[in-house]
Amino acid sequence: MALRFPPKVGQVFVCNLKNAVHPEIGKVRPVVVIAPRLPHRPELATVVPISTTAPIHEHPFCYKLSKNYHPEEPDDLDCWAKADLVMSVSYQRLSPFKTDRRKYVYPTLGATDIKGVRLAIVHGLGLHSLISGN
Repeated sequence: MALRFPPKVGQVFVCNLKNAVHPEIGKVRPVVVIAPRLPHRPELATVVPISTTAPIHEHPFCYKLSKNYHPEEPDDLDCWAKADLVMSVSYQRLSPFKTDRRKYVYPTLGATDIKGVRLAIVHGLGLHSLISGN
């Protein structure tokens, strides 16, 4: 079920990233919306993928979330926002989590996690000098 409304910052959705080209991140996976809807940019959302696979090396662009926001998985399952993989995707790729026959949920990151993901994005884009003063 494709999304039919502009998602809000911090909302988590299921995103179909199939047809990606290696080394792009692919498959169906959770993503978090990291930017508000922008004018003259219809049906595009800026997202960061979420993964339960721990990064091989610690990097400031891999942010460990305070909990797992997937509604059908344990809250204490470790998850990382892969903030070096920021992308704009069509609403057609996004869908809510279906938890029952006609029940859909729209989890939202807490304020601390949103701030942490956004800081990780700055590092993932190589723009950390903007915040470090260098």
